[in-house]
Amino acid sequence: MVLIDLFISFLKIGFTSFGGLSMIPLITSEMTVHQWMTAAEVSDIVAIAEMTPGPLGLNCATFAGLRTAGLLGAIAANLGALMPAFTLTMLAAVFFEKFRKSHVMLDVLTGVRPACVGMIFGVLLSLCGSNYAPGGSISLISIAMGVGDFVLLTRYKVSIPKVICLSAAVGLLLFGVLGLS
Repeated sequence: MVLIDLFISFLKIGFTSFGGLSMIPLITSEMTVHQWMTAAEVSDIVAIAEMTPGPLGLNCATFAGLRTAGLLGAIAANLGALMPAFTLTMLAAVFFEKFRKSHVMLDVLTGVRPACVGMIFGVLLSLCGSNYAPGGSISLISIAMGVGDFVLLTRYKVSIPKVICLSAAVGLLLFGVLGLS
């Protein structure tokens, strides 16, 4: 019965919150109403969930379910928390497939694509400003690292994680150890 209650509780949380910090009051309420945890224990779980990688809601569901009913409780809570996103994604896929050949849908997608490209370029420009001209002065070392990364990725097909690690090491050496700017 506890597994079903955990599933339903996190299903309600998933459907009535927007993820992240907005889930915390609902998680606290569900845990204390069912007397699975005290408010202090929920606070500890939220703190741990914030420190671990991954979405806050799933981390809280995992820790709360584990604390309440062991591994099966963690699975039940996660399934409940994931069900809203899964349901909405499936509905979107059904509607997309139904209207995929619709002229209206094609027109919408034709308009969305350039907007997405524009947003990506906007983020790129803002990142370039903060990475290549920190504090208003242009960093030639940063530009050289960026060009080098681009060459490694495009010409030599080095994997992204390797380029990130290499850039981090070079950045730590140049800017941290040697103090260049």
